[in-house]
Amino acid sequence: MIIDDSCTGCGTCHPYCPAEAIKFVEKKSIIDQDGCFECGACLRSNVCPVDAIHESPLVFDYPRSVRKFFSDPTTTHEQTKIPGRGTEEVKTNDVTGRFKPGEIGIGIEMGRPSVGTSLSEIEKVTSILAKEGFTDFEEDNPLTNLLSDRKTGKLKEEIKGERVLSAILELRIKEEELSRFLKTIRKISYGLETVFSFDLIVCLKDNLLIPVAEAINREGFEIRQNAKVNLGLGRPKRGT
Repeated sequence: MIIDDSCTGCGTCHPYCPAEAIKFVEKKSIIDQDGCFECGACLRSNVCPVDAIHESPLVFDYPRSVRKFFSDPTTTHEQTKIPGRGTEEVKTNDVTGRFKPGEIGIGIEMGRPSVGTSLSEIEKVTSILAKEGFTDFEEDNPLTNLLSDRKTGKLKEEIKGERVLSAILELRIKEEELSRFLKTIRKISYGLETVFSFDLIVCLKDNLLIPVAEAINREGFEIRQNAKVNLGLGRPKRGT
């Protein structure tokens, strides 16, 4: 995003930037290009009295475009043709059947508005996961398309300096791998310079109990009582 010379320096747009990238310079507002997530929140707020806020003509040039696709919910990823930071299927497994009994879907959400994250921080996570053998990354997830080597978890070199509001890494593990995965997550948490949360997607038992609850508790994690539960009332795809 950019602010042109017609800016009057009123400062009205500043609170609308989740990256706090809008600054005063010589009594006018400018956008720090390194800090900007290209989320477009300042423009969509429509608060500038002189319409001085614009989208940069370079915003869709790669690798800068990574910021836009992950941070602006109104855009669609060029590679996956879907909007958002991950895939919707982590929330609709009762219909899609992506994860079967005995499998666990993992969603690792990195960054948040005003905090954000860099792609180099995301690589810290993917690299450690890969080192521990967790490399079954979701094909339809836009982050997977940014990996240069899934076996090592390395990202493409040219995008490591880019920043995004948040991104969701998705992968699949087996139930028997959960304890080792949770130990890996704890190890990852000590070395990150951003915030993150992670989700587990599982099929409930016939008695509606969570099949991996014991393993989760044993590793010192707590299942949130307000976790999302789909009751399977949708119509599954054939063969699932």
